[in-house]
Amino acid sequence: MHGIGNDYIYVNCFEERVENPSELAVRLSDRHFGIGSDGLILIRPSKTADFEMEMYNADGSRGEMCGNGIRCVGKYVYDRGLTDKTRILVETLGGVRQLDLTVEQGTVSLVRVDMGSPEFAVEKIPAAVDVKEVICQPMTVNGAKYAVTCVSMGNPHCVTFLDEDVTGLALGEIGPAFERHAWFPQRINTEFVNVLDGQTIRMRVWERGSGETMACGTGACAAAVAAAVNGLCGEDVTVRLLGGELNVKWDRKANQVFLTGPAETVFEGEISL
Repeated sequence: MHGIGNDYIYVNCFEERVENPSELAVRLSDRHFGIGSDGLILIRPSKTADFEMEMYNADGSRGEMCGNGIRCVGKYVYDRGLTDKTRILVETLGGVRQLDLTVEQGTVSLVRVDMGSPEFAVEKIPAAVDVKEVICQPMTVNGAKYAVTCVSMGNPHCVTFLDEDVTGLALGEIGPAFERHAWFPQRINTEFVNVLDGQTIRMRVWERGSGETMACGTGACAAAVAAAVNGLCGEDVTVRLLGGELNVKWDRKANQVFLTGPAETVFEGEISL
């Protein structure tokens, strides 16, 4: 399944048992010798919510939260009859998230996710920097200076706004340098952003543990929030990514972020373990 090109392999752990999900994520995510994906997501029973989403990146590392992935979880459980509710709660390592499902002709076409509150405190990222918050702070990467804003959306993000067109960036060279920068002891997801107007941004993303992906839901939220706190956009933003568009709304008064976008099933199958 994928959310605007951010694709994961989903396993129904109400029926299946996965012994070593980290190892399996590496094996199955390989686009030449496996199925091919940005990672593995297990859909499990939860004691605190309707379902649990257990997420692994393509390198086998555990991920706290995935905005595109959780929308696909919502579609999966409704379309396959695991729930008949159009409002569900999903437990993640980054907290419990509420999903509102738009159903058309019996299947889910669109999902709105309550992504929770953005966190700016450096200990929440975490970032090893001697300031309380990283907002438009100078950072040197590979000898070049960038102004960065760090936001946690249940997982860590570093957002940088660029004048040059991000579509031409050599992300395979610069992305790993951001991901493993000394500021970030647990590594970082990085968003490279052009502000197109007060309601629209364009973004490419380098995801911790997966490399460049077609889209990142938590990254889109982090970029939209960072644009707002830097006075570059309003609080209702269209985010254009390689795989398509997402809508992000930040209710600043309530400090809640809402992410809306599609979810699609590509294929189903079985694999011998």
